Amino acid sequence: MDSAFGNRGSRVIRVYDDIESLSKAAAECFVEEAKKASQDRGCFSVLLAGGDTPQRTYQLLAQAPFSSSVPWKHVHLFWGDERCVPLDDPRNNAFIARKMFIDQISISEDQVHPIRADKLPADAAADYEMQLRRFFSDDKPVFDLVILGLGEDGHTASLFPGTGEYPEDRWVVVTRKAGEDSKRISLTPSVINMASKVLFLVSGKNKASVVSAVLTGPADPLRLPAHLITLPVDRLLWFIDNAAAGS
Repeated sequence: MDSAFGNRGSRVIRVYDDIESLSKAAAECFVEEAKKASQDRGCFSVLLAGGDTPQRTYQLLAQAPFSSSVPWKHVHLFWGDERCVPLDDPRNNAFIARKMFIDQISISEDQVHPIRADKLPADAAADYEMQLRRFFSDDKPVFDLVILGLGEDGHTASLFPGTGEYPEDRWVVVTRKAGEDSKRISLTPSVINMASKVLFLVSGKNKASVVSAVLTGPADPLRLPAHLITLPVDRLLWFIDNAAAGS
């Protein structure tokens, strides 16, 4: 259902009763966008998010009726960010996604494009940017769907508070979260903002204060990097549950 936040400028916000109903809506959005892109161009490119909230959506995509509704032969899976850890590390976003749904669906390995963050961070970022440039023929990287989460500190992907501006000509950068030893790899805001559609998924009472700050407060991308994501109203969706909405 539409939320009490309403349509705020360049954002459409929908609030759901709980994580289950939110996840079903997100899976339905995935299916709808996959079918549309497949029919229009014969290819559906999606940028997946890490974190806890999207995991139920991923599980649903591997189950009926969603699994049989997605034209998997046309789907290409990418990631918006990754921790610089081994590929089989439980903190690795691609590893988690494989467990949740990739290993249960009919998709070939050449359609799955993880960030190889087990390399030196600068090399991992350069390699992933090269991979993206090959896929998009060095043209604008327009993903059909980008799924994002929101951290309690206002970060999204691995774009963290206080890290400043990101180069417009770079598609992938190395970042670091305050207090963490390991670095991360993240796509830049300029790439995310080119997407045909961006879908934020936010769940949990612990997110209520940051959701309010992001959706009702003044733009402050240095403190709240989620404000770096700016798209027209028909391309930016927020799906949040009652707990995250403070209901």
